[in-house]
Amino acid sequence: MIKNFLQELRTQRWDDHRYYHHSRINQSLHFVSALSFLFAYVMLFFDPVVSALVGWLVSMTSRQAGHFFFEPKGYDHVNQATHEHKEDIKVGYNLQRKVVLMAIWAASPMVLYFDPTLFGLFKPWVTMTDFARQVAKIWLVVGIGGLLFRTIHLFFIRDIETGLVWMTKIITDPFNDLKLYHKAPLFLLKGELIDPGLEKHVKHA
Repeated sequence: MIKNFLQELRTQRWDDHRYYHHSRINQSLHFVSALSFLFAYVMLFFDPVVSALVGWLVSMTSRQAGHFFFEPKGYDHVNQATHEHKEDIKVGYNLQRKVVLMAIWAASPMVLYFDPTLFGLFKPWVTMTDFARQVAKIWLVVGIGGLLFRTIHLFFIRDIETGLVWMTKIITDPFNDLKLYHKAPLFLLKGELIDPGLEKHVKHA
């Protein structure tokens, strides 16, 4: 059972890497995201509000910017797959689902601005510091909610193991990304925009 779990984890990580991380800019942004996520993980034990602010404003924005703006979206000759096919088989959040998640994240401060109590859940904010800390609490819930929602969703459309593996992958992605993409900024500085090693790895996979 553990062996199957770890094999499925390796498969999800490999598919995520080979399908969605061709761009060296995207890889470099994932390196930045990984570092800031690890900081956010540590801060979660000391100040969850700071953790949420760093996690969303730095980690998630840099991570998703790489996917939305820099990752190629044409035909994937390395994997011989269209962008539409990759979006259809994506285990986690594809670009369409990410748009919804990021829209909820971006809209949440507006809800708090117009209703400072958030339907009676918060003490009305007075200063911008109060506002920022309350927004961070909402973002923390959005992050955890987004993770749990897709995990449970996968229980029904795939199976329980797939959902648990995906959740494990997401939580441990910063560690894996640090290992995979720590050299990406150096390659980018050398003018390499696309990872040439992916084709070799896919052919030998």
